[in-house]
Amino acid sequence: MSESERLAKRLATEQSCSRGDAERYIEGGWVAVDGKTVEEPGFRVGAKQTITLLPGAKLEDMRPVTVLLHKPVGVYANDEPGSARDLIVPKNLLPGDRSNQRYLKRMFNGLKLVTPLERAASGLVIYTQEYPVARKLVEEGRHVEQEYVAQVTGQLSEGDLARLQRGMSYEGRAATPMKVSWQNETHLRFALKTPMPGFIEYVCDTAGLQLQALRRIRIGRLPMAGLTAGQWRYRLEYERF
Repeated sequence: MSESERLAKRLATEQSCSRGDAERYIEGGWVAVDGKTVEEPGFRVGAKQTITLLPGAKLEDMRPVTVLLHKPVGVYANDEPGSARDLIVPKNLLPGDRSNQRYLKRMFNGLKLVTPLERAASGLVIYTQEYPVARKLVEEGRHVEQEYVAQVTGQLSEGDLARLQRGMSYEGRAATPMKVSWQNETHLRFALKTPMPGFIEYVCDTAGLQLQALRRIRIGRLPMAGLTAGQWRYRLEYERF
């Protein structure tokens, strides 16, 4: 059996750099083994394998990322395999993404869903590594307005519409005013502070409407605009929720 060694050790020897710098090059996606990029410093390489430091390689710390994703109907939104998180792959990245962020495996370290959404609903969900974003959308979530479009059947009187706008209590949460308006004759637009899962369906049922489909189109200041179902993009540095 041929001997092998850690990629970081081999790179440090060949590039006359420290082991720490070698690991940063590798984790930064700047190192190829036999022509294939490898991002694991502990990857084992044999003596006959070719190690290449790619053109443009530089030592840099990857900034934490936040991902905006358009979750399709029927897909779970959580942190487990088989969920919407699996859609965060290069082929689904929004064409023309302006973040200049490189897609690296370490962007999934600690990447968490911070905006739950029902499986039956579609629309914008947020995954993040950034503590300030998580705090804003989780700890301070009740103060963040979200916007939804609900496809419904049934009739709604002006009085019922006014009653909905005053808000409704749900699952122990007190009623707070919300903006409700007709987008067209079959679609209602809701703008309200982070609703609990199931709340909009409950509101529709209470008003005698049947909810056919639900789509979240905005969280805070950030809209889903431009993302088709299954697509994602990075949050730009200047964007705030």
